Amino acid sequence: MNIWKRVRDAWPAWLSVGRAGTTPEPPADLPVPAASGDAHLRLARESLRELLDDARVPADVRARLGEDYRQLQMLLDRLEHEQLHIAVFGRVSVGKSALLNALLGESRFSTSPLHGETTAAAAARWEAVGDLAGVRQICDGGVYLVDTPGINEVDGALRERLAVEVAGSADLVLFVCDGDLTETELAALRRLATGTRPIVLALNKTDRYTRAERDSLLAALERRSAGLVRPEHIVPTAAAPAERVVIRVAADGSERETRERPPAQVEDLRETLWAVLAAEGKTVAAVNAGLFAGHFADRLAREILGVRRELAEAVVRRYSLGKGVAVALNPIPLADLLAAVSDVAMVVHLGRVYGLPVSRSEAGGVLAAIVAQLALLLGTVFGVNLLASALKGVSLGLSTVVTAAAQGAIAYYGTYVVGRAAERYFAQGRSWGEGGPKRAVQEILDSLDRDSLLADAREDILARLKGRS
Repeated sequence: MNIWKRVRDAWPAWLSVGRAGTTPEPPADLPVPAASGDAHLRLARESLRELLDDARVPADVRARLGEDYRQLQMLLDRLEHEQLHIAVFGRVSVGKSALLNALLGESRFSTSPLHGETTAAAAARWEAVGDLAGVRQICDGGVYLVDTPGINEVDGALRERLAVEVAGSADLVLFVCDGDLTETELAALRRLATGTRPIVLALNKTDRYTRAERDSLLAALERRSAGLVRPEHIVPTAAAPAERVVIRVAADGSERETRERPPAQVEDLRETLWAVLAAEGKTVAAVNAGLFAGHFADRLAREILGVRRELAEAVVRRYSLGKGVAVALNPIPLADLLAAVSDVAMVVHLGRVYGLPVSRSEAGGVLAAIVAQLALLLGTVFGVNLLASALKGVSLGLSTVVTAAAQGAIAYYGTYVVGRAAERYFAQGRSWGEGGPKRAVQEILDSLDRDSLLADAREDILARLKGRS
């Protein structure tokens, strides 16, 4: 997973995200060169491939994370084809679909006077228009506009979650409003601004306002979105201006009244979006992919750790039962039990479970450290108290088999504590952590229900002894 560190280290310094709710801003005199963006994309692709192709991941873990792997593959496909995605986000009926149609120059997204016309994410490829800086380079990979369902809709929690997920996976977010930001919009904008992707805020339907009203709204949006959106990324638009009455005067002086719809006013928005993509698109795409890879790697590590802990628990119980049965058949002093060869073998086995193989000599050192702390913490009353607990509720006059099972339960308990302590040592990367082995052993002893564990051990050993008879 070291490739993820390489991706992170390769980022420009200005892409490091500071406090939550801020948008990283590059110095004005420090543009991101195309070669740098290409390098970041290459490293991100390597990172995703390494995660997808890691043969060390257990099959059951890969199955549990199937949806995450699917998203990883989709993200890799996007990077392989150098695609960039712009997701539109906003309340119901602010004109998101109409704005995307105006940018495309054709009706590709459904629009309706009814609320909530967009019920699922949809995408369309956006071809460059005009001779804008960096456009040719970006278009080679393809830029896609992604429409999302509106937020703040009655019974629309599912749609809002889908919109957030789509916007969260985009390389640039186009946040659309049609007036001053509501509290719902501002909360959504803050949530989106915690990532690294740039945000462009479009004030749509400006044809409804006078010039003074429009300027006042733009100033209010700049104040409300301070620290979330760069001022130069707040753009007025009119995706579908309302029809106006136009009086045409003929050559003979006659007048004819008609209703006409003015052309969409999206040129400033188009230029802003392409300029942002040209300056930051590839690098931001790589960073977003790297962040997703990092979060996925963390989750994958937790899943694998969980599988290893389950396997380690089975290993510890198997060795504990084997020790308990052996002692029940041939009791020996407790001090000798804790240093038995089987305990060393168990430590070696646990090291293999965690991918940290150790020699028998190293395992003996780990075992000695644990036993020393057990003796220090429990003292000379260890065997007496355990024997009393193991015999609790048992009539000593029944048979020597019952007494032998109780003695075996003591051995089971001792090996189980040793195994749990060794498992923690390996789970922490061959480290006892803060407090050393003493604290680790004490926490394990405190976490165990001794009487219940001894009772279960005694029953398991008795079952084995009866099976041998």
